[in-house]
Amino acid sequence: MSQSIVHVTEATFETEVLSAELPVLVDFWAEWCGPCKMIAPILDEIATEYDGRLKICKVDVDANPGMPEKLSIRGITPLIGCQDGNAGAPKERAISKTQLGAFVDECL
Repeated sequence: MSQSIVHVTEATFETEVLSAELPVLVDFWAEWCGPCKMIAPILDEIATEYDGRLKICKVDVDANPGMPEKLSIRGITPLIGCQDGNAGAPKERAISKTQLGAFVDECL
């Protein structure tokens, strides 16, 4: 996994995501989630390509079970873009690198 990706917990979410200076892409994931594993290499590439312009954070929903509920997330399929402390519309996880890049460009 890219060193540019930050693992976030309930305790660090506000600082790492909501108060971040850069736009943030948040990946809610779980070890047992197949689609989560499929998108992980794409997130690594995006983290490298957008380094300095985008922050990517991952939230393990099993270790942080209250996080999805606080953000009205029903399941772990969406990726959420945040900017200036505001969450954007969720994006389905089953997308290509090109589609994810376009989503990130919209957030920037």
